Amino acid sequence: MTVVWCPDWPVVSWGVPLDEPAAVLVANRVVATTPAARAGGVAVGQRRRDAQGRCPELAVLERDIDREARLFEPVAAALDAITPGVEVTGPGLVGFPTRGPSRFFGGDRSLAEKSLAMIRPVLPRRVPVRVGIADGVFAARLAARAARSTTAHRPEAAGTVVTDDAADVADVAAGAIRVIEPGNTPAFLAGLPIATLDMAELTEVFVRLGLTTLGSLAELSAADIVGRFGRDGSLAHRLARGEDDHPPDLRRPAPDLAVTWVFEPPADVIERCAFAAKTLADELHHDLASKGLSCTRVAIEAETEAGERQMRLWRDQGALSAAALADRARWQLDGWLHQGENSRPSSGIARLTLVPDEVVAASGRQLGLWGSRNDRSDDVTRVVARLQAMLGPDAVTVPEYRGGVGPGEQLRMVPAAVVDLAEERPASSRRWVDEPWPGRIPPPSPARVHPDPLPVALMDAQGRPIGVSGRGELSGEPDALHGLPHRAIGGQGTARQGSAGRGSAGRAIGGQGPMARRIVSWAGPWPAEQRWWDPLTSRRRARMQVVLDDRSAHLLVLEQQAWSVEATYD
Repeated sequence: MTVVWCPDWPVVSWGVPLDEPAAVLVANRVVATTPAARAGGVAVGQRRRDAQGRCPELAVLERDIDREARLFEPVAAALDAITPGVEVTGPGLVGFPTRGPSRFFGGDRSLAEKSLAMIRPVLPRRVPVRVGIADGVFAARLAARAARSTTAHRPEAAGTVVTDDAADVADVAAGAIRVIEPGNTPAFLAGLPIATLDMAELTEVFVRLGLTTLGSLAELSAADIVGRFGRDGSLAHRLARGEDDHPPDLRRPAPDLAVTWVFEPPADVIERCAFAAKTLADELHHDLASKGLSCTRVAIEAETEAGERQMRLWRDQGALSAAALADRARWQLDGWLHQGENSRPSSGIARLTLVPDEVVAASGRQLGLWGSRNDRSDDVTRVVARLQAMLGPDAVTVPEYRGGVGPGEQLRMVPAAVVDLAEERPASSRRWVDEPWPGRIPPPSPARVHPDPLPVALMDAQGRPIGVSGRGELSGEPDALHGLPHRAIGGQGTARQGSAGRGSAGRAIGGQGPMARRIVSWAGPWPAEQRWWDPLTSRRRARMQVVLDDRSAHLLVLEQQAWSVEATYD
């Protein structure tokens, strides 16, 4: 297999220059960085706060996998000129069988050089690219990772023009190609750490047993591994020996397993295509499950009203679920519909077909004590996918805890399309963020965070405005809150008392109507200075809690000498 890998693709898809520090985050964790960010100490897996502490000028981006897939389609299309068997594993990673193209282009290394030359024109400047060739998909990916990064375009020196041929030579000299000769894959894998398997729970057990490399695992008997670790152990053992994820006797699916959707009229917007893709994915997954099969590689075929036909293969490391099938179909159709003027379809899509290109025996699922499922993740996933098809891929959101000081920063809603709802999500637990966060307000958290803070004035008993000093001390004792709208004070119920306050009965201030309210008790302030190292984005704020005479409770924030109601308690 030949694998072409763009390691920084999540950052590249945002158009960020790689010589500037930037990182892409998911659930407050770094998943991709630019070389400049890595040089500044930012690493994959770090939390946002740690990454920004190591590199204060870091640009933080949220991952948009739909955008990544759409912009990666031209790369896969460029490799179609080499072989029709191009398969996409994910945005930034594409591969194809080597045997036929290698013979045609004069060997594996010549094929790798040709692959670099084909994708160079469709990539932006300074995009790192690696090519790996080995026996099997897993080994080819590791060969690509072992190759040193090169760039798709190199800057021209003053007065010097770099030709494509010269760039090819520079790419090869830079070590962007790693070819493992046939039969040498086990030796190549033997010295790699066991964590390369990317099976965290299993590899932890292997390490405790003294199996620290792939070679030490491969030396054991397959029967012993299966007897102790079951199906997961068998997969790990096969990969360590340089074999593919699945045995070579994959069943070729019958033609009647393909599912098709006919558009009337033809579709030219992604929302209609996404709805059809989800429906077909559910149908295909149900048909395969009824026959005891799972799909590992799917062919997505589209035909336009003008008779144009396009096909792309998508592979997954495991079996493709219904949600995964729908996602890949949506990504692919989005990429086709948003290609350049010379590549996009000339008319709407009239027919969409999903073909299970490779299937394996389904591994089954664990049932509950009385035969029911342990969870209803499949049902939730189907409902979410249907809502996404009707309302758009980003319309359905799920909560995730993030680090922060204010209530609006601690919980963030992210699109359900970027998370796997069938898997455990640590970021959905309050324990996910355990940093002290100086300046953070104490519990309980307010029930309602206002999208736009409500401007108010905080006064003392003499009617003088109250401020907060640099030491975090109030300039006076809060007595009244002016300018609070009716909609922010009605129906709030009984509020909690603060740690300090007047304790006197409250009443409306004479002559000022309900827009000014007496403060019964208060707590705070809690000053917070954020991003002090960056003059452009630094913020100094102070928060305090107040309980009014109508028994409503609010969270006030002072910023730039102006008070506002940030949130309201129930």
